Amino acid sequence: MRISTRCSTAIHALLMIAIFSPRRKITSSFLSKSIGGHPVEIRKVLGNLKKAGIIDVSRGSGGAVLNVKPEDITFLDIYSAVDTAALQELIGLHPNPSSICPVGKNIHKLLSYPCEEIAQAVKQTMESINLEQLLNNLYEIEPSVKELADTMPEISLGDL
Repeated sequence: MRISTRCSTAIHALLMIAIFSPRRKITSSFLSKSIGGHPVEIRKVLGNLKKAGIIDVSRGSGGAVLNVKPEDITFLDIYSAVDTAALQELIGLHPNPSSICPVGKNIHKLLSYPCEEIAQAVKQTMESINLEQLLNNLYEIEPSVKELADTMPEISLGDL
């Protein structure tokens, strides 16, 4: 199992909302230009984030805004909102081991504990990373983003 691209799409969208929503209306069309995805797919991700209470999306000409402070939005919150795959299934177990073989008949039982431990470690790591940390990392990588958000009230991605 791997975390689907819906999670990185959601993080991308949330970063854009956090940076630009105070200054401009954040629409699926605007986000799709930066994310590189179709606006319909972006709307699905936004809908899941809204359902989770992370953002609010006004219908029609409204746009998206954060409902939660960036420091209170964890990677796990985002993942849980947009990805339906369970972390418990992080390591897939083959479905038909031999019931006669001493290894085959015990493999699921044998791997259940380590698989759960790995899933818990992944969850803990995801809980330790929040949107504010990602924003700060982005500002370190690309300092102009913060300046752009602070100085340009209405931008189009063509302006970037």
